[in-house]
Amino acid sequence: MQVLYNFGICLFSILLRIISPFHAKARIGVLGRKNWKSKVEGIPKNKKVIWFHCASLGEFDQGLPLMNSLKLKNPDLFLLVTFFSPSGMLHYNKRRHVVDLAMYLPYDTRRNADFFVEKVNPTLVFFVKYEFWQNYIRELSKKNIKLISLATLLRPNQYFFKWYGGFFREGLKKISYYFTQNEETKHLLNSIGIHKIAVVGDTRYDRVSENKKLFLETLETGTSEHSAIFESFLAQEKALIFGSSWEKELAILIDLLKDDWKGKIIIAPHDVSESNVRKIQLLLKEKAIKYTDFKNYKEERVLILDTIGQLSTSYYYGNIACIGGGFSGNLHNILEPAVFGLPVLFGPKHSKFPEADQFTEEGIGFEFHDFASFKIQLSYCLENNAALNKKTLAFMEERKGVCEKILSNPITQI
Repeated sequence: MQVLYNFGICLFSILLRIISPFHAKARIGVLGRKNWKSKVEGIPKNKKVIWFHCASLGEFDQGLPLMNSLKLKNPDLFLLVTFFSPSGMLHYNKRRHVVDLAMYLPYDTRRNADFFVEKVNPTLVFFVKYEFWQNYIRELSKKNIKLISLATLLRPNQYFFKWYGGFFREGLKKISYYFTQNEETKHLLNSIGIHKIAVVGDTRYDRVSENKKLFLETLETGTSEHSAIFESFLAQEKALIFGSSWEKELAILIDLLKDDWKGKIIIAPHDVSESNVRKIQLLLKEKAIKYTDFKNYKEERVLILDTIGQLSTSYYYGNIACIGGGFSGNLHNILEPAVFGLPVLFGPKHSKFPEADQFTEEGIGFEFHDFASFKIQLSYCLENNAALNKKTLAFMEERKGVCEKILSNPITQI
């Protein structure tokens, strides 16, 4: 199986090079991996290196609170972050971070893993969520370097737990320790003979709490241009916010406006390209204005966030959030609105996101299938908004402190 795995990795890297002239994302990844050896060789030899590997930007957000805590505790350490996806490399700098070097992860060949681990020589390594690159795992294990799986989230239908998954199960067993998001993941790991586990929860609870704290501090020091636009648009109202919306959520919004909705709405499209934003404007007609055009505001009822970076703090100005991705199985972050006390509505496909089930069980998250069910859930949230706000805030507060649990564990001592 290892031979097949290595062959598959090599074939994958070759195919990416072949299609890169015709595929923008593949081209960015291929070009981004050029000269990676010189980047690795430039890492200081006299510093302790902590290496985080994140598939993309979402995993970076999960690792970021721990990165910040480790750097605060050990200011002299060198923090290395690798990404697999261009979306991580292209956007991580939009976060407030303490990363010393970010780069693409070289493809997981035995030769690459051997060179990378030898040159980086990390003191401690974190692979975030479900990143399990077999040659890197084996190389770290061979050199007795601690590898921790952070915010681990596994499901029974994954190949690790199938009859043909023996090779990958052996890789999981070489990982030094697991900090899992939930009990189910712990039980799954136990079922294949892995027991060095602590169930600590999702580091994103710390991440959104940290973001909220920083945002409230900026409000105390004076009104920013960002907050001034929202305050002017809302005129002391609270908005219904459509966050990271796709076509299905946009259709719900259009039906809501046709149903004579009277309140203010903020929509943040998942795709903020000029062409997509223009398409949304045409569909909403005179009822919408772009964030970047706000100087020409004429009492429109819908504000379109056509920039990246405003959504997470915009929830401060809302009372209910409808989050996109729930019709494709790629639900976006529901913790960002919840940290400001907003009950959350989302589509029915969220099996990969256990927090959605937790929200539903707690009565602060509400699933809808079409406009009729959306309208029922929205009415309930409006009628009970004060109680739901209080309940949501309490739920989020109870789940903070994941990083403290991780840093108090002896395995993370450096």
